[in-house]
Amino acid sequence: MSTNPRVLVVGDLVTDVLVVHSGPMAVGSDTPARISVSGGGSAANTAAWLAQVDVAVELVAVAGADVAGDDRLAELQAIGVGCSGVRRTHEAPTGSIVVIVHGGQRSFLHDRGANLTLSGSDVDFSLAGVGRGCHLHLSGYTLFETSTRPAGRHALRAAAEAGLTTSVDAASADPLRRVGGQAFLDWVRGTDVLLANLDEAHALLDDKSAGPDDLARGLATAARGFAVVKLGAEGAIWAGHDGTVIRSGAAPVPVPVDPTGAGDAFAAGLLAAWLAGADPEAALRAGARLGAEAVGVVGGRPPARERPSLH
Repeated sequence: MSTNPRVLVVGDLVTDVLVVHSGPMAVGSDTPARISVSGGGSAANTAAWLAQVDVAVELVAVAGADVAGDDRLAELQAIGVGCSGVRRTHEAPTGSIVVIVHGGQRSFLHDRGANLTLSGSDVDFSLAGVGRGCHLHLSGYTLFETSTRPAGRHALRAAAEAGLTTSVDAASADPLRRVGGQAFLDWVRGTDVLLANLDEAHALLDDKSAGPDDLARGLATAARGFAVVKLGAEGAIWAGHDGTVIRSGAAPVPVPVDPTGAGDAFAAGLLAAWLAGADPEAALRAGARLGAEAVGVVGGRPPARERPSLH
């Protein structure tokens, strides 16, 4: 691990259409809501939050050769994310997700679009320019689709062969159940850090009754690496190879606004601290702080920082 970590984030880049409504949906009629459009995607969000805490980060993804793709790359570059690893394609439009937020819960309607064309060669292009002091973080969404699963598995193998540390975010509970928790764990075995929220941990281990500590230990054993289980307002747990469990509380959120991207921000904060040499408890606290910051803004990204004018 380096005091100046550099991270490749591999996975999804989309347009988020965020719909926040305060009352129940009036099916077949009108429901008032706040609607906004911004950049999204678990991988792109994590990359953006890493840049927010001054980590040198490069996104490996695919965007359509369309206006939406232009906008998504411009947003990331404004935050400080390197985008030379984002391939543009005419095969499909930039992916889109409708995020419906109500009562603190989120539901998603997705069109993966150009994300479904991610390939091993996209990963190799970016890996060719990095050294052994780098880290590769993979969005679990890449492993859910049969078209991109080979690219995701190749990314983890190639990174390990190149001497990079690796991490995977389990991403979403329902797709995990669809592909099978054991299969997913087989695909990511040997990863240095596996991140999952409580629902995802239950899906990965197919155990609805296990407590958080046992889930974290089980994931660490199954993945043969460290495991982090995110517990939302209850904090998070880090489990080591030897069964040791470390708990840390959540950071306070002065005014909760939108949970979108909070898990991605948590991953960014935790990885930035861990790669810089922090111990697990300090890394959990760093993740919690950035996750809390994400809950305080609308959408899954940090706001673009003012950069000095060149004129």
